[in-house]
Amino acid sequence: MLFEGEITEKIIESAIEVHRHLGPGLLESTYEEYLCFELKLHDLSFERQKPLPLKYKSIELDCGYRIDILVEDKVIVELKVSDLL
Repeated sequence: MLFEGEITEKIIESAIEVHRHLGPGLLESTYEEYLCFELKLHDLSFERQKPLPLKYKSIELDCGYRIDILVEDKVIVELKVSDLL
């Protein structure tokens, strides 16, 4: 059983590896695909695009929120891509 810190280290290592090989400027979906490939190499379990319904008092709302990647049911990874000028 891995602790959150150990999981996070493997996620960061994986993200750096993906960025080292692909570089900047690609679509978020591309980085997500290759990050998940790296997570598999680290034997981490994950779910992609996991729905996240919101609950307010007694009402549950499906507002279309999705977690990009949920790793080991403990760590949420939200990918962001920005244009560099």
